[in-house]
Amino acid sequence: MSNENILEEKLRAIGMDPRMGVVGLQNLAPINYWDYTQVDTLLTLQKPRTEFEDEYIFIVYHQITELVFNLMLHELKQLTGYVELSAEKMTVKLKRLSNYTNMLQNSFDIMTRGMDYDQYNTFRHSLAPASGFQSAQYRMIELYCTSLKNLARNAPENATIVEQFQHIYWQHAGTDPRTGNKTLTLRQFEEKYLNSFIETAHLLKDNTLENKLQKIQESGNLTDELRNAAREFDQLYNVTWPLVHLQTARFYLNAKGENKAATGGSEWQKYLHPKYQRRIFFPSLWSDIELAHWGEE
Repeated sequence: MSNENILEEKLRAIGMDPRMGVVGLQNLAPINYWDYTQVDTLLTLQKPRTEFEDEYIFIVYHQITELVFNLMLHELKQLTGYVELSAEKMTVKLKRLSNYTNMLQNSFDIMTRGMDYDQYNTFRHSLAPASGFQSAQYRMIELYCTSLKNLARNAPENATIVEQFQHIYWQHAGTDPRTGNKTLTLRQFEEKYLNSFIETAHLLKDNTLENKLQKIQESGNLTDELRNAAREFDQLYNVTWPLVHLQTARFYLNAKGENKAATGGSEWQKYLHPKYQRRIFFPSLWSDIELAHWGEE
């Protein structure tokens, strides 16, 4: 079949008149890089709140991070969206997730070595109560990867999805330890995103990446390559990368023993440490000893 016939068949398959489709293609303007990537628009999205030059670096870094999160969600939506997915295909996508996490980990040098210490510790006060805690995509990745019960470990046994969100592990970081009340950071975050989190959790009930892996494991089709790919991603995302984040926070907030407060008001020494978070996407793939020492430096 000629290329022309293939095009006609494709247009007919979607209910389009091939003659109109060909005319439309003839009138398309040549594509260029700047229009395709929308680079001019992209470079207008940095809006510093102070005149410190290194705040620009801080903004761009976090925008890069959110773009990487979006790539990860792109893969996770496919992983959880297919009714059936071969072990081979799942392995490929888990390795992609590890590659994206390695990008996040390696890029943290931009934060640690890319900003002036005094500038950061001055302009960051202008950012409160904003916090990386408020990244909705970061939370969505968690919801796609693992069962809600793994994120809301202290919830009552028969708690509803809505009730589980009031026990989810990151609630602690958004609670003022002096008063027990939710911080402004958490209140803002829940007001904007909680409903979408609850909706997503309902859609993913029994259909998270963890659930998919469990079904493959129960069927006896969990290959060593798939098991290792899942463990690598779990370790990278929930231990290795958070420890790099913690080291950077220590550099800026506690390098001189000041133990400065985070902009979101969290007890960052505990909140950022994977040993205290104990966020584990695929607990059935780890031994009891490995789980007992999870997140230790």
